[in-house]
Amino acid sequence: MMRTPQTDTGLADVTSDPPAAAPRAAVRPQPDGGNPALEREVVEALKTVRDPEIPVNLVDLGLIYEVMVRQDGLVYVEMTLTTPACPVATSLPGQVQHLISLVPGVSVVLVELVWDPPWTRDRMSEEARLELGLL
Repeated sequence: MMRTPQTDTGLADVTSDPPAAAPRAAVRPQPDGGNPALEREVVEALKTVRDPEIPVNLVDLGLIYEVMVRQDGLVYVEMTLTTPACPVATSLPGQVQHLISLVPGVSVVLVELVWDPPWTRDRMSEEARLELGLL
């Protein structure tokens, strides 16, 4: 598999061939009924990634907005960061993409970094708030 760097559109892509440039609207794949077992494995993999500044995983921190897993193993993740000025803005989406690509059964990974809606503490899970002493 060839890994391509994150583009200025906020997307990271893993494919067997270099991806062709696509308009942003064409990046979001169409759902096809999904693969619930593979989706659970992808979410568990995402829970192993921690924000380097806040010691909580990305899922419980509320940075993962959407995970779509198709039957053919294509995975689409929409995520954000706590702030656009986050020092890992250029590396964390690529880390997420790489980690998901290692899950058996995953064929292609698309990660889209979005800023709307902006992240707030309200997106954090109760476990994350407890872990950070916010409850």
